[in-house]
Parts: sequence; structure tokens; C-alpha cells
Amino acid sequence: MPIFLDIQEAELSGTKEVFLSAIRYATSTGDSLPQFEDDLRTSAQEQVEFMLEDDEKIPLVIADDEVKVETRIVVSKIFSSFENELFSLILEPDIANMEMEKNIMRSLSDLEWMHNTLLKMDLMKDFVTHWSNISSNLLKVIEDKRLDSVMWDLKIKLIEVTSKVLEAVGYGTVVLPAESRVELLKTWLPYIRKMKSLSDEMEAAFPYKMSDDLCQCVEGAIVSLVSALPSNDQADILADWISAEQVQYPDLSEAFEIWCYRTKSAQRRLDEALTESTTPTPLPLSPST
Repeated sequence: MPIFLDIQEAELSGTKEVFLSAIRYATSTGDSLPQFEDDLRTSAQEQVEFMLEDDEKIPLVIADDEVKVETRIVVSKIFSSFENELFSLILEPDIANMEMEKNIMRSLSDLEWMHNTLLKMDLMKDFVTHWSNISSNLLKVIEDKRLDSVMWDLKIKLIEVTSKVLEAVGYGTVVLPAESRVELLKTWLPYIRKMKSLSDEMEAAFPYKMSDDLCQCVEGAIVSLVSALPSNDQADILADWISAEQVQYPDLSEAFEIWCYRTKSAQRRLDEALTESTTPTPLPLSPST
């Protein structure tokens, strides 16, 4: 048994090292030669996906504290790299710099791939927290006037990643405090509305439109997210939705109906409680009576 356990421990250690190395190379954070970087990145991503799906030792590996810490470090590096590259856009004299756009899209692709990986590792909250923290900064850059008519692929891809975050929060995969959920929603909802409106105005042949599937995913996640908020926060968001010019999207009528029903039920319970508290209690009859 001691020999068997030593063999098991050695095999597990080897699997852990392979997994961590693959994670680093899969997200362009490993040390690789430039001419082999894309090939290594693709191969490493395939290796991670294979291990997560088919390696019988992987449940023990991803439960290891060292693996979790190293994975979180990689995630932090990817987000930092992506944010820095995006900010460099508005500092660049040539806004149509193809190499810079390529690097940004690669970092965003790494983030999207990492989302799927963290979901399988039960570390999705790390992704959602990072995305929430940088959301305001991302929108400051992407809504810069110099980017109004360029980089549509980047704009749509940002909404696709945001959709995954909204789904994770809206459907309860990741639990955040109410104030964080409200901030996430209020940060992205105006931009998503605007992009949907612009997308609808584009010709049918325009390659960078919000697809029907993406629109449905975003709308469903937002409805679920709104419906789970405290009543006052729901009221604020629904009031803004009703008064918005792009009231057609996302359609929050289902969330509005749920809010109305719950509000009426709460009011009815309150009225009943007040009525019971103000109704005098009849005095007990005396024995002589």
C-alpha cells in the first residue's frame, strides 16, 4: 500500500504540472517562442479541454489548492493584459492599427476560453468578479468617439462575453451581493440597448450584428437577474426601461409583471397585518355573564 500510494501521488503530481503548464500556455502567459506561440496556445487549450473532460485524475487536480491559486493568477494576468491593451487603443495615434486590434481580440478570445474552463473548475466567480471590476473602464474605452465606426467585431465580442457573465449571475451559477448585481446591470444595460439599436439599423449583409441567439441569451439573463433583485432596485430599473427610447429591447415585460404581482401581494399582506393589529380583541366573558 505505501508503494501504491507513492505511485498515485507521483502520477497526480505529474498530472497537476501538465495541467498548470497547459493553462499558462493556453492563455499566452507562458514563455514561448513567438513563431510557435499560436500553435502552442491552440495545442495547450486542446490539452486542457481534454484533461477536464476525460482525465480520471482531474477532479483531484482541480480540487488542489495550489492549482486553484495558480489558475487565479493566470486569470488575473489575462484580465490585466486585456485591460491594458484596450486602454492603449485610445492612446494610439493610428486608431486602425491592425496589429493592436489583433492582440486585443486574442486576449478577449483567451478570456472567453478561460470562462468555459473556469466553469468546469467551479471557479466562475473569479471570472465574474474580474469582469465586473473592469466593466466601467472597458465601456469608457469602447465608447470613445474615435471608435464609433470601427472595431465592430470587438464590440460584439464584448457583448458575447458579458452575456456569459449575466447568465452566470442571473441564473444563480455565481452569487453576488444585490448591490453588485445592480451595478453590473446598470453598467451594461445602456450599452447593450445602444448596440442592439445600431445592429438593427445595419444592412443584412453587415457581418457584425447581434445574432438572434445572442439577443435571446442576453434578454433571458437580464429578465432573470432583474426578477431576483430587491423590489426597490427592480422598480428603478423597470422605470428606466419604460422611459427608454429602446424600450423594445430587452423586453422586460415579464420581469415587470413579476414585480407588479409581488408588489400587490406584499401590499395585501401589509394591509391584512395592519387590519389585524387595529382590530380590538374581544374581552373574555365573565362566569356570571
